[in-house]
Amino acid sequence: MDDVDVVTNPLDVHDVRRPVSRVLGTEHVAMNYFELAPGDAFAGGLHAHGDQEEVFYVLSGVATFEVGRDRERVDVAAGELIRFAPGEFQSGFVRGDADEDVVAWAFGAPGARHDWDAIETIAACATCAEERPHATELTDEGRFRFTCNACGTSFSP
Repeated sequence: MDDVDVVTNPLDVHDVRRPVSRVLGTEHVAMNYFELAPGDAFAGGLHAHGDQEEVFYVLSGVATFEVGRDRERVDVAAGELIRFAPGEFQSGFVRGDADEDVVAWAFGAPGARHDWDAIETIAACATCAEERPHATELTDEGRFRFTCNACGTSFSP
């Protein structure tokens, strides 16, 4: 694992994410290894992959996941798994007051890479003045750009 490069999220929400599927050359499954400190997250917020289901396996610690648009919270402890269907909104993180770090795996299928056209992120829209689904893309500069599906307003955090 130490030979797999660390590639972090453009929103700097974690320090260690190792995209193992890149090293293995998988085409039909994404595999990411995470080490998360209290306050860290797997991704940048509540989002859904329209084309991919995801499974998270927690090796140590307790990860908290927000599930669905209503953000129901579910704690996933060491030795437990959680699955998200394609199109299901989710977000995972380590609570800021947690006693220990989390080590976990994230698996996605089909596909070893994201189809950015199939990802939606729930974000506050400055124009609509409320949280709405946003199209999500990764720019050539390696930053996220979110575009409100309702009004078309775009921003990059």
